[in-house]
Amino acid sequence: MKRFRLWLTFAALTPVLLALSTHASAQSAAQKSFDELKSLAGTWKGPYTLDPPDKDMSSDKPLYVTLRVTSRGNALLHEIKQPGTPDDPKHDDPVTMIYLDNDRLNLVHYCDAGNRPHMVARPSPDGKTVEFDFADLSGGNQYGHMYHAVFRIIDANHHSEDWTFMMPGDKPMHAHMDLQRVN
Repeated sequence: MKRFRLWLTFAALTPVLLALSTHASAQSAAQKSFDELKSLAGTWKGPYTLDPPDKDMSSDKPLYVTLRVTSRGNALLHEIKQPGTPDDPKHDDPVTMIYLDNDRLNLVHYCDAGNRPHMVARPSPDGKTVEFDFADLSGGNQYGHMYHAVFRIIDANHHSEDWTFMMPGDKPMHAHMDLQRVN
């Protein structure tokens, strides 16, 4: 009889143990992706392409990206410096914050379109690709919003980023950046 009760207790706890095990592996996948992204801290430079092309953004000059670990390692700040933009306080470049919240890796893009899209990561099995999917939007959508982002770590000195901006009328614009470490 005791053996039956022990078996019954184990059978009742099995779903809970499986749920905890699944939660722990999801959390470690998000943490692993966050750690990989933090390894990109530094300044990056490289060419970019837009599809469809945008007459207001010339891709004949390289793009600069700065990534900085901040908040005692709890956040990663990503800033894009567009070529040909003035270096004055009245002109701001887009800033993105990436942070871990329990078992979710989040991205909030502070867009020059005046809004803040929030995306959630979908880590890849290889750990070298982190894909962020749109979750929600704060602020207006009059000028469109960032919709999707993918970071691919090729090696310690080379990574690529793909960003999809959803223009008004739900027309996507895709930007691809091939970045080399400057420092």
